[in-house]
Amino acid sequence: MSVAFTREEDLEATAADLPDRPISSHPNLVTPAGLAAMDAALAAARAAYATAQAKGDIEADRTAMARATRDLRYWSARRASAQLIEPTQPDGRVRFGGGATIERDDGRVETWRIVGEDEADPKAGTVSHVSPLARALIGREVGDEISINGQAAEITAVD
Repeated sequence: MSVAFTREEDLEATAADLPDRPISSHPNLVTPAGLAAMDAALAAARAAYATAQAKGDIEADRTAMARATRDLRYWSARRASAQLIEPTQPDGRVRFGGGATIERDDGRVETWRIVGEDEADPKAGTVSHVSPLARALIGREVGDEISINGQAAEITAVD
């Protein structure tokens, strides 16, 4: 069938039926910064929802309302299940909210901070507490060796 015969409304209806964002089954641990970011995301979702509702012509832009509704459901659920983990006194071990520097066998030196799932950003040096790297690091101290994807690494600093 030619694209000329598809109805624009059909395409918009398909786009408006966005699936919910998946919610992790793991405990929703968050740092204070992560909780603030979550509150900001929830406020932005509420604002987007209010804007989509205020336009009044929901039929004309159902995708905006669908996106706003989906994001509002997601951030409301994540905020409701958030478990704030306050920073603790350093004891020389890697903990949630803290970080570690590792040296890999190939000489690469990397520093990682362990945070909640929604605040994890590997490009910024943060990993989720449920990631294999974080699980290998938590509870360890300087001098300990860990295995990451079958490669050895040594913890050289803990903060």
